[in-house]
Amino acid sequence: MRPAPRPSRICRVATPLGVTCAVALVLAGCGQKVESASATVPSARPANPAQIEVPADSPMLRRIRVEAVGTIEVPTTEVIAPGKIELNPGRVSKVLLPLAGRISEVLVRLGDAVREGQPLLAIESPESNVAEAAYLQAEAAVTQARSALTKAQADYDRAADLFEHNAIAKKEVLNAENARAQAKAGLDQSLALDEQASRRLTMLGLKPGAFGQRIEVRSPLAGKVLEIAVAAGEYRNDTNAPLMTVADLRTVWVSSDVPESYIRFIKVGERVDVELVAYPGEVFRARVTRLSDTVDSQTRTVKVFAEMDNSRGRFRTDMFGRIRHTEEVQRLPAVPAAAVIQDDGRTFVYVERGPGQFEQREVTLRKRSGDSLPVAAGLRAGERVIADGAILLKDGL
Repeated sequence: MRPAPRPSRICRVATPLGVTCAVALVLAGCGQKVESASATVPSARPANPAQIEVPADSPMLRRIRVEAVGTIEVPTTEVIAPGKIELNPGRVSKVLLPLAGRISEVLVRLGDAVREGQPLLAIESPESNVAEAAYLQAEAAVTQARSALTKAQADYDRAADLFEHNAIAKKEVLNAENARAQAKAGLDQSLALDEQASRRLTMLGLKPGAFGQRIEVRSPLAGKVLEIAVAAGEYRNDTNAPLMTVADLRTVWVSSDVPESYIRFIKVGERVDVELVAYPGEVFRARVTRLSDTVDSQTRTVKVFAEMDNSRGRFRTDMFGRIRHTEEVQRLPAVPAAAVIQDDGRTFVYVERGPGQFEQREVTLRKRSGDSLPVAAGLRAGERVIADGAILLKDGL
């Protein structure tokens, strides 16, 4: 009797999820060698994830820009303090009345630009007539003194001639000489009083010999009218009260309160950078002109004043900002901000190792300076990095 045939070994695939397993079982049941499935599937990433290679025909290469790493000077000792714009105290004038009187006319308006010597207002005052009278009296006194000196000189000459001919005594000559000396002293005194009266007329802006003139108060410097505290028709007898404020705004001061622990880094004549809230992103230059001689007992700060050019008229008093003074600098490699990727607490750039080959390298950055980021560690000047489009390479992995 022949033995019954053995049933065939059949592996059924019930679902697509078991395709690989089922095929392996079938092949095993058929006595064929089975290799690992992972050996037949290509790796999604290279063996070293920090090494990236982009095919030469990849459109990604046309969208990224590679450039050499440059350098930048980074401050190692820096003073930063709040500051504000102030008037240059050496170029501000408070306009006062030269004498009491009635304001007949105000010749400028608030904010007007004025020239040095330009009339600002006119006043009517009885003192102008007094000054004119004093001048005329001084002129008359000079004329009289000249006549007296002329007569005294003639008397002396006659007495001297008579004495030479033994017609008079020596005493008469001495008397004539004394009279001549007194007349000369009187002339000198009259000339001095006349000069004084003339200068007073000049200071008041009056012409000699005319009564009832208006007195014009003129600007002592070129600048702008910042304050007006008077109106036409008012009578003012306080010559110490300011009527106007005129300031030359071509230069302004920046005042800052610098902590006493940093004041040793700032010296008169050094440069400071000024950043203002009104002009974000702009940096202006100023020169230290004065350091306060005292320390504020409450804030423990020292006042620092720096002069800044304002020829374009952009700065106004009480504008706020800050000053920055750099004592020492260090040159470090620097990359554009677009070259830096931050991911998962890591900061890195892509360094070019060859055509289409890049290395992901971690870096340590310093505080941003303009459009560049200084690199404290991880990169050398001259190395080539992806300066634009680095995010495409990261997202493409």
